[in-house]
Amino acid sequence: MGFWKLGFFGILFGAFLFSIDAVELRRNQPTERISGSAGDVLEDDPVGRLKVFVYELPSKYNKKILQKDPRCLAHMFAAEIFMHRFLLSSAVRTLNPEEADWFYTPVYTTCDLTPNGLPLPFKSPRMMRSAIQLISSNWPYWNRTEGADHFFVVPHDFGACFHYQEEKAIERGILPLLQRATLVQTFGQRNHVCLKDGSITIPPYAPPQKMHTHLIPDKTPRSIFVYFRGLFYDVGNDPEGGYYARGARAAVWENFKNNPLFDISTEHPTTYYEDMQRAVFCLCPLGWAPWSPRLVEAVVFGCIPVIIADDIVLPFADAIPWEEIGVFVDEQDVPKLDTILTSIPPEVILRKQRLLANPSMKQAMLFPQPAQAGDAFHQVLNGLARKLPHERSVFLKPGEKSLNWTAGPVGDLKPW
Repeated sequence: MGFWKLGFFGILFGAFLFSIDAVELRRNQPTERISGSAGDVLEDDPVGRLKVFVYELPSKYNKKILQKDPRCLAHMFAAEIFMHRFLLSSAVRTLNPEEADWFYTPVYTTCDLTPNGLPLPFKSPRMMRSAIQLISSNWPYWNRTEGADHFFVVPHDFGACFHYQEEKAIERGILPLLQRATLVQTFGQRNHVCLKDGSITIPPYAPPQKMHTHLIPDKTPRSIFVYFRGLFYDVGNDPEGGYYARGARAAVWENFKNNPLFDISTEHPTTYYEDMQRAVFCLCPLGWAPWSPRLVEAVVFGCIPVIIADDIVLPFADAIPWEEIGVFVDEQDVPKLDTILTSIPPEVILRKQRLLANPSMKQAMLFPQPAQAGDAFHQVLNGLARKLPHERSVFLKPGEKSLNWTAGPVGDLKPW
């Protein structure tokens, strides 16, 4: 009979003892060094390895949009804003485009919010197309490669497909003018039309300062076994209740709403961040897209992320050893979550917690202001540096064209 298989009260007592052991371990042992194929590049320094030229666009593409609605600074897509601010003062920035390895176009495509604060990307394709027309008309660099040495931050649910509904996003496909560019996007799902080969997958934005103010002593026992707060059914957008999260969240609720090991609810308490720091496992199921800010929060608060999203492509997967710090559960196996999690040996859980305690792991998931060594900004730059040098094939011959400027929905061709 295993440690976690002692019946309900035995499990709770075991979890309590486990949290005590974890506290002692954190107190008496160093955090575990991250090594292997993932982890070796986590602390890379991009400075000196690449140069980025930042196009200066009229403020209507960025600053004025933000002035109109400052709420954009706090939503999960805010990486596009903070990446722009970071690059303006970064050591990798060059004011000489002739020596640039990469070109960056700062367009805030997700800062068109509804009264409820939800971003609607209906104008995004026209805005992005307008910006590309501008840089291709005023500088010669886009035309040399048709964007193959340019990168764009497109952090919406389905990235450069620019729609919040997956079916519509798939139908639209990636904006044709971005087909040669490198996309920096939160959306990551293998074999999906909205994930372009060579994209750099980043974490969604979660406010670092806000999380920092909710830190509790690291000696606090992890007395919650499994924790989740969020929607199980999106009734407003999915009346039938079966399409949202491909049914995975509904399965969590139906199977474990009365299970005392599972602290799950639709309510979002003021102690949400503190509760995550008291939990051993934090569920990170897909929603409309495969990811959510819970992934960032779980890593930052040392709660082992239970990733329920088939074919997900995780942020900075070449640097962060997700298999070692998280638990992956297939969507079809959600009804067996209790068995899966209680069967994990305590020594495995302790090692995952030691790895999560490594400060560089937490730093890589955040976009702090000001920037700090090893943070998500630097991980993006590291990803760009690892794509250098550009292959000769990215440079077009004189007169050669690759992209179709008139492709895509007719509405995208309207002036912005």
